[in-house]
Amino acid sequence: MINSECDRIQPKQVRYMRTIARLFAKSPFTPLQTHMEKVTSCVLELRALFDAFQAEDFSKVSEIADTISKLEYEADLTKHDLRNHLPKSLFLPVDRQDLLEILHIQDSIADICEHIGITLTLRELSMPDWLKEDFCLLVDKSFETFEKAHLITLEVDNLIESAFGGMEAEKVKAMVEDVAFLEHEHASIKYKLMKKLFGKAEEFEHYTFHLWLNLFDEIARLSKLSEHLSNRIRMVLDVS
Repeated sequence: MINSECDRIQPKQVRYMRTIARLFAKSPFTPLQTHMEKVTSCVLELRALFDAFQAEDFSKVSEIADTISKLEYEADLTKHDLRNHLPKSLFLPVDRQDLLEILHIQDSIADICEHIGITLTLRELSMPDWLKEDFCLLVDKSFETFEKAHLITLEVDNLIESAFGGMEAEKVKAMVEDVAFLEHEHASIKYKLMKKLFGKAEEFEHYTFHLWLNLFDEIARLSKLSEHLSNRIRMVLDVS
């Protein structure tokens, strides 16, 4: 009985491990790109979440926040699978620890999307008119920073083909610098927004004021993690 049960389970496990192995055989970054697509789905829903929030459609906000939470869970499952099946040694100029760190940063981006969704469901925040323009700039710049970092992750296969050198490497380095500049712009927008918020602090209830501050910090974290991701890939370039 035991043997027959094992016979039924083993082929499925073997097939799964072979699938993972094929992913790593193509490139050590291919599984990371698979995970990144899960992360990107969270960010895309986050954009829809902010649209609903700015329209004050709070039932839609709650619905989209639930969707983001489910997508974040799917990204988590993918992360665990990749960690469990990541080879102990890779016959490429990429350190295993580098891959794990990149995976961790990507996972943190999915996490912050979920956190933002949760924050926007804690209380129905009504946005003052004087806040709207800069808030939209903050959100848009955060997405722009992420999208640029996402493009960098898609360039990694070309980097491997060029042995982490030549024009492709220079292209990616320039993209990393673009991400750094975008994050700098994002930080400036956040500072301007917070200064306005503190200048109007008396208009808010205490917990509402702190909820806005927390929201700004979480949006900024999305941008900062995007920069961190691009820098981590740059570090792989520099040591390869």
